[in-house]
Order: sequence, then structure tokens, then C-alpha cells
Amino acid sequence: MTKKKDLPYRLGVGAVLFNATGHVLVAQRIDTPGDAWQMPQGGIDAGEDPRETVLRELEEEIGTANAEIIGESEDWLTYDLPKEIRKTIWKGRYRGQKQKWFALRYLGEDADIDLEAHKHPEFSAWKWAELHTIPDLIVPFKKSLYQDIVETFQHLTHSGVNKD
Repeated sequence: MTKKKDLPYRLGVGAVLFNATGHVLVAQRIDTPGDAWQMPQGGIDAGEDPRETVLRELEEEIGTANAEIIGESEDWLTYDLPKEIRKTIWKGRYRGQKQKWFALRYLGEDADIDLEAHKHPEFSAWKWAELHTIPDLIVPFKKSLYQDIVETFQHLTHSGVNKD
């Protein structure tokens, strides 16, 4: 039997997408019961640069990559999957994810966001939220990760997002 500590982390990225008012996009996963929200994120393909990945993931998950990178987490951040779902997520090959997080300034309009832009949508709804509230919106096993993300990008919530 493979133990959690023997499994590798899946490499991925995450997007903290700020609008002009300093709010962040969160979306509700189709496959997660309850009122859990998350920011766009996804796995890095072989040979893919994380900066390219985050824009690809935005395009795939919210239908637009009309954004520019304005910040990056210094470290790779991790979360572990709970034991009860570890065997079903990613076919049980990973203990969780090791992610590089990026802050991005959204350059589009709300109408440009299309959760059904691709064949297999991941989200059923989206909204803009204040960054500091996001750890309370996420599934419990990602709460610590999201607290780290808030700490990393809190300085961008207002003046750091606007072009001025």
C-alpha cells in the first residue's frame, strides 16, 4: 500500500485574477458539493512554462486569458489531498499539488468570462470577492494554502492592481 508521503506532488499553477476594483475572481466547482469556491488553477503540461500555464488555464476555465501577470509567489505552495479522496483524484498518483501562484490584472469585461467556453467546464458559477475572504470560501483542506496566497498578494488588493 502506497503511503501519502511516498506519493509525489502534482505540479500546477494558480491564478489570483484581480479586477480594477481589487476584487478577485472565484468560481464554484461543478464536481464539489456544497458552497465551495476556488480560484482558477491547473496542472503544468510537460515542457510548459508556469507563466504560459496560468494563461492557458484561465482560457480553459473561464473562457478568456485577457490578463497580464503582475506578481508571482516566491515559493511553490502545496496542499495535501484528504485520505478519503486521494485515490479518486488524479487516479491516486499524487498526494496533492505543488503550485506556483500568479497575480494577474484582468483586462477584459465581465461579459468576456464564459465558464462554458470549453467542452468540459469545471465551474458552474463565478463572482468577484475580496481577497481576504477567500480562505473562508474554499474547501477545508485548501484553507492553509489560500491563507498563504492572501498573505502573498494582499499588497495588490487596491493600488497595486490599477494601471495608474
